[in-house]
Amino acid sequence: MISEGRKHFNSMYEVHGIVPRMEHYACMVDLLGRSGLLVEVMELVNSMPVTADALVWRTLLGACRVRKNTEFGKHAAEMILEQEPDDPAAYILLSNLYASAGQWRDVTKIRKSMKERNLIKEAGYSWIEVENMVHRFHVGDTSHPQAREIYRELDQLAAKIKEMGYIPDTDFVLHDVEEEQKEQFLFQHSEWLMGLLAQPHRLGYSRIFASVGIVILQRSTFQWQQGEK
Repeated sequence: MISEGRKHFNSMYEVHGIVPRMEHYACMVDLLGRSGLLVEVMELVNSMPVTADALVWRTLLGACRVRKNTEFGKHAAEMILEQEPDDPAAYILLSNLYASAGQWRDVTKIRKSMKERNLIKEAGYSWIEVENMVHRFHVGDTSHPQAREIYRELDQLAAKIKEMGYIPDTDFVLHDVEEEQKEQFLFQHSEWLMGLLAQPHRLGYSRIFASVGIVILQRSTFQWQQGEK
């Protein structure tokens, strides 16, 4: 995939005469960065004919989160804040990076800095549309009229797949808590979606708008299921 990505990126100008735009560079940064080629990413960014914007640096910061590289991640965050000093996303991404590396003191410093600057992260929501009705939810939400039933279905589903060998990937739970509580956070991040999907007899037509946490949980669950087959 990496070689194919390089091939298409280079052919834009060499073959088709198309000058890559910022979003094209961001795509290459994402491709290389998530593959762990962070040194090559920096070489690409430094060779750009124009100054990399916050999109490129934010993409690199996201890749550093995946690869748990705090050195490049910190540099990317500094470059973002140099261009957009009031962007809470940069603080959050850097905080998540430190959390994934277990550097909780740095996480605390960043959150304190955000508080001092009155920067607020908007709460993340996900939606599922079931038979023309939209259900919106977030972590730990209990306001849904089917909350009790959904939690019960989710608990049964979680217990069943764990008995069959599924191990939740708690690396994406960015809280300094015990492993058992991390698993609870992970499943609660998807309670409405997974709970509703666990009741197929009630679903005629559905459309899903999923947050990152839900995508990660579903992807790891479905990859496990495919491996079992």
